[in-house]
Amino acid sequence: MVEMRRAASCGILRGARKVGHIPTLSGQMTQRDSALFKIGWISLAIIGLAILVFGLITALMPASSGPPYLRAIGVASIGMGLFGLLITTIAYRRRERWAWFALWYYPLFWTAHLLGGLPPGKDHVHQVVFIVLSLAGLLLPVREFFPRRGARELTTS
Repeated sequence: MVEMRRAASCGILRGARKVGHIPTLSGQMTQRDSALFKIGWISLAIIGLAILVFGLITALMPASSGPPYLRAIGVASIGMGLFGLLITTIAYRRRERWAWFALWYYPLFWTAHLLGGLPPGKDHVHQVVFIVLSLAGLLLPVREFFPRRGARELTTS
């Protein structure tokens, strides 16, 4: 209980001690907003996790006939997936705007891969799926990061 009071006094809980209250930039969150936000961060986390798993497989079990730089691509993918997963699960879920902007890397990255015909794979279905998931993850909860002016003024007064 002492730790709870200390955390609350330091602002760590950010209003979580109030039943039914989810702190946001725009004030109280509705159930619909909460569902959209959850869909959003889970979509982005799936992409980060998929990139991380791809990197682990590529770095730890490279094809014997594959080029030697394939292992380096795997290590880079591990870093990209881990970094994206951490941004999503920590900063994005805290509704920090910089995380929302940083995660626009995903749709740009996958669109460049699709338009450039870049690997991995010869079928580009996964790239389309990742573009759709990343756009959904960024656009569905956009009001959490950029509330309407009227909503913001009401919550600050």
